[in-house]
Amino acid sequence: FTVLFMYFTSISTAQTTDCLHLREQCINAANGCVSIWNVVEDICNISVLGNRCKAEDIIGCNRIIQVLADEYPEFKNCVCTTDDFCSITTLLGKQCSINKDNISTETKLQWNLSALSKQAYTANRTCLDVNKECVEDEVCNKQLSLYLKVCSVNKKCNMEECQAAIRFFYQNMPFEVAQMMTFCDCIQSDESCHRAKELLHGKPCAVTAVPPPSCLNVIHMCEENELCRKKYTNFRSKCWRHVTKKCYDDEACLETLIKDDVPCSANADCKAAYISNWGTMLRVECTCQNLPTAEQSLCELFHHMLHSKSCFS
Repeated sequence: FTVLFMYFTSISTAQTTDCLHLREQCINAANGCVSIWNVVEDICNISVLGNRCKAEDIIGCNRIIQVLADEYPEFKNCVCTTDDFCSITTLLGKQCSINKDNISTETKLQWNLSALSKQAYTANRTCLDVNKECVEDEVCNKQLSLYLKVCSVNKKCNMEECQAAIRFFYQNMPFEVAQMMTFCDCIQSDESCHRAKELLHGKPCAVTAVPPPSCLNVIHMCEENELCRKKYTNFRSKCWRHVTKKCYDDEACLETLIKDDVPCSANADCKAAYISNWGTMLRVECTCQNLPTAEQSLCELFHHMLHSKSCFS
C-alpha cells in the first residue's frame, strides 16, 4: 500500500477543501442537491457526528459519488477513476477512513460476477419471481437493500431522495437485469406479486404525488431540470422518433397528433432510454382529468408516451 499511501498524501489540500466547500453548498442549496447528498451519506456510511465516514461498501460509495458528479457537474473534480477508493478520499479527504481489508471482498461483489447478471432476458417474468431472484443474489440484494433503506415506507417519504436511490439502483446494474425488473408484471389477483412490483418500482414514495400532477405539468417540470431534460430528450428520440421528427418541441404541432399516429420503436435503445427515466419525475404518476378541453389531447399524448405499456407489449 506504499504507492497508494503516497498517492493519497499527494492529493492537494486545496482540492479537498474545495470539495468540502461544495458539499456545504450542496447541503444548503435549494436545487435538490441535498437529496443526492443524503443518499451519499447512507451508502458511504457517513456519521452525522463529525461527518466522518467508514465506507464498507467502497464500490457502491464511489458509484453514488459519480452519480452526484453527473447530476451536479461542479463536483466533477471531486471524482476520479484510478482505484477503488480514490473518489471517497478526494471528496472527503482525511475525514473518511477506508477499511482496505474490504477492497478485495467488495470487488468480488461487482455485477460482472453476479449469477443473476448472466441470465438472458425473458419477457413476461412476474415481479415476485424477479424480486426473489434479486434477494437470493448477493450482488443484487446488496444494491436492493441500499435502495429500500432510502425509500422505506416505514419512514417519512422524501421523494427526491428515493428517486435518487432508484436512479443509482437502475444505473448500476446490467441491462439484462434492469429489463427483468422494469418490465416485470403481475396478474390482477396476485397480491404478493403486486407488493414485490411496488418495491422494485419505487411505489409509493418515488412515483405517487398527492394530488397527482397533470402530465403536462410533469413534462414542463422535467424540461426545467437539466438532468431530466436530457433523459426526456433521449427517451423521445429513441422511442418516439415520429414525434421528434415531426414536431420536436412545438406543442401546437404536438396537439395535432393522436396516439394512433405515434408509433414506438421499442428496440433495445428505446428500452435503455425508458429504463433511464426511472428515478426521475417522468415516472411520477400523472393524470389528464379536470383539464381544460384545449389541453386534453396534448396531455393524453404525453400520458401515452410516458406510461403506455403498448410500446413494450
